[in-house]
Amino acid sequence: MGLDTRPLTTLHEKASYEVSDFDVPTGREEEWRFTPLRRLRGLHNGTAEAHGKVVLEVEAAPEVTVETVGRDDARLGKAYVPADRVSAQAWASFTQATVVTVPKEAVASAPTVLRLRGEDDSSAVYGHTTVILEPFAEATVVLAHRGSATYADNVEFVVGDGARLSVISLQDWADGSVHVSHQHARLGRDARFVSHNVSLGGDLVRISPSVGYDGPGGDAELYGVYFADGGQHLEHRLLVDHTVPNCRSRVDYRGALQDEDAHAVWIGDVIIRAEAEGTDTYELNRNLVLTDGTRVDSVPNLEILTGEVAGAGHASASGRLDDEHLFYLQARGITFDEARRMVVRGFLGQLIERIEVAEVREKVREAIEAELDRGAAR
Repeated sequence: MGLDTRPLTTLHEKASYEVSDFDVPTGREEEWRFTPLRRLRGLHNGTAEAHGKVVLEVEAAPEVTVETVGRDDARLGKAYVPADRVSAQAWASFTQATVVTVPKEAVASAPTVLRLRGEDDSSAVYGHTTVILEPFAEATVVLAHRGSATYADNVEFVVGDGARLSVISLQDWADGSVHVSHQHARLGRDARFVSHNVSLGGDLVRISPSVGYDGPGGDAELYGVYFADGGQHLEHRLLVDHTVPNCRSRVDYRGALQDEDAHAVWIGDVIIRAEAEGTDTYELNRNLVLTDGTRVDSVPNLEILTGEVAGAGHASASGRLDDEHLFYLQARGITFDEARRMVVRGFLGQLIERIEVAEVREKVREAIEAELDRGAAR
């Protein structure tokens, strides 16, 4: 498996399973210029020693099969080709993978939850997960990350014709953790894919969700919520690659930041290739800055190679709490701290409410409240 070049677009031009096909990042490359490489602990340059441990606990719906397999399993690597050096290193270094399969026309009666718990962040761990929905199946999968780890992984979602998959990925790591992940979905004809990425904990978290289409009628919705505290680096890099006609995508990511050196990065890349007539796409990123000393980088990119689209647009906005909103609430007897909470709850709550698993939804709400408590205590 070698190099794959993509000459039709200036975005994401290289993909390969071979680590040697990617240069070691220096920080000057477009795809790495916002990431503090020194904090990756060698995940990017091959010096990370893979002696760490991430424990997997599975709670599967009765209709769903979850297997632990070796790296030679034929189902692995069919949907996704690594797009950067860390992703290729994760592909080359994992020893066991998790395969989740939902049979044809099966409708899962409960979410399938994969809980990944890191036990030590002083050494690296590499992982791989493949989720396969056969045609007309329906399921919800939760990826819950916690504990301490230096972890790089690839996650493949193969959504068959007419299938429906909802994914919730919760990054709730301990303070010193590093997590670099690629999450790629391939959608069959008339398939529907919904993802929620929630990033709260960790020292450096860089998540790269991407979507590709194998047939017309594919529909992808990508949502994200993140809250960066002082010193945290939370980065989300999205790619939606429209390669077939009459598909749809929607992206909505929202974040809040507080305290010195909190850093949030959002990159939203959408490609509409020449053959993807009838595409309907829109992406949005909004950030709420709660204190001085934070940094936000928000870069939407839309590359259109055909004039026959149903709709295409993007928007990005970052700003402070609205003084008029706060004044309005305080004028009605609400304290400043509570007014601040109400605004943040409303801002992030619109996306949190979309999370369909009640247990996860409540956990995210509690985590946001804890973040606001820390901010109020300072």
